[in-house]
Amino acid sequence: MEYVLLVLVGFLAGTIGSLVGLGGGIIVVPSLLFLGAIHFLPDVSPQVAVGTSLVVIIFNGLSSTLSYMKERMVDYQSGWLFFIGSGPGAMLGAWTNQMLSLKHFSLYFGLFLVFVSFLLMLTKRSAHLPKQKHFVVTRTYITNEGETVIYGYHPAIAIAIAFAVGFFGGLFGIGGGSLMVPAMILLFFFPPHVAVATSMFMIFVSSVVSSITHIVLGNVEWLFAIALIPGIWIGAKIGAWMNKKLKSQTLVLMLRLVLILLGVRLIIQGIS
Repeated sequence: MEYVLLVLVGFLAGTIGSLVGLGGGIIVVPSLLFLGAIHFLPDVSPQVAVGTSLVVIIFNGLSSTLSYMKERMVDYQSGWLFFIGSGPGAMLGAWTNQMLSLKHFSLYFGLFLVFVSFLLMLTKRSAHLPKQKHFVVTRTYITNEGETVIYGYHPAIAIAIAFAVGFFGGLFGIGGGSLMVPAMILLFFFPPHVAVATSMFMIFVSSVVSSITHIVLGNVEWLFAIALIPGIWIGAKIGAWMNKKLKSQTLVLMLRLVLILLGVRLIIQGIS
């Protein structure tokens, strides 16, 4: 029965993660901790929750990237540049994770989710911000409506931001997209669909790196991972399909509500 539930958790995580470019870890990690706390699963430490999540997110990122590739939404050059920062950051975050207790982990993770929700509130204002066209690296993208969008970044700043994103991804087992999508939209003026697709590509490659660290440290519960992977693979395909159908503001609102609810619950658990 518990493995059937894990398949459903994986499906939900894959759908939501691919839909908004955050990766499924934002659902998988709290779910594993909660199911362990109520004794539905064997006790799950934060390290095992994160390590297992990162292995599973590899398949979430791969499945989503393959779907977005067909729509030519993935900016591979930018994704690889960001990975120069996020890769080492993810490894450092995975190592730092070993120092967190369950109580501190829940508190920090909860505060982090609420913070991300605040960032997503800012993304809807980004359309009204003056757009800086004088980036060192400039990209153009033609939307489905035929509008040409110009976006770009300074490589050194982009790598530094990606390092911080990778660190939190490795630390909390969420793949890094929770910060990278708002950063790409707010700071670099990526079109939302390109930001989500590129984020999922980054999540794929950075999760490979940070999961290796956790595998070496013995932080992966392979039976849980095997149960989660089928659901997360199928969910990622559905999430990518839904991404093209729903309005951006509807997705952002849904995501913010989920993050706030999860964040508040984890904060309460961390301080109780």
